[in-house]
Amino acid sequence: MTQRHTDHPFGATLGAGLLLAKLRSVLTFGVLALGVSDVQRAADFWSAALGYTLREDGFGGWAKVLVPQNGAGAAIALQLSQTPPEDHPRLHIDLHVADASEQEAEAVRLVSLGAKRVDWDSYPDDPDFIVLEDPEGNRFCIVDLSYDHGAS
Repeated sequence: MTQRHTDHPFGATLGAGLLLAKLRSVLTFGVLALGVSDVQRAADFWSAALGYTLREDGFGGWAKVLVPQNGAGAAIALQLSQTPPEDHPRLHIDLHVADASEQEAEAVRLVSLGAKRVDWDSYPDDPDFIVLEDPEGNRFCIVDLSYDHGAS
């Protein structure tokens, strides 16, 4: 049996608009952001476990990122986190866009697909990211790669 637009879980109201929105995505997978209480310990563990190497050049706005030696696979950003995992999620996905206009357009597009903007209590004064959650409540960020971290 073929699934019709009206059978989609978001309902018939999105229909063709949902399909068009999916086609126009400019998002790319960025990194898995992992909250850790000891960055060096986490870097040592995940490097040994996965055969990754440590980058410290500001990749995707992160100070320390583990990347596969052969270039195949997901990068892992190590974020210092002193909050217990039950208070704030310590694992999330970063999605990358080229600039701030793409970032806002993608946030609007993803909200139209069922995501929600998160009223997060830990935004810095001038963030390079927007926090969203998917329809299941899983948080993720849209990161503006053009953001100048040295300008603040």
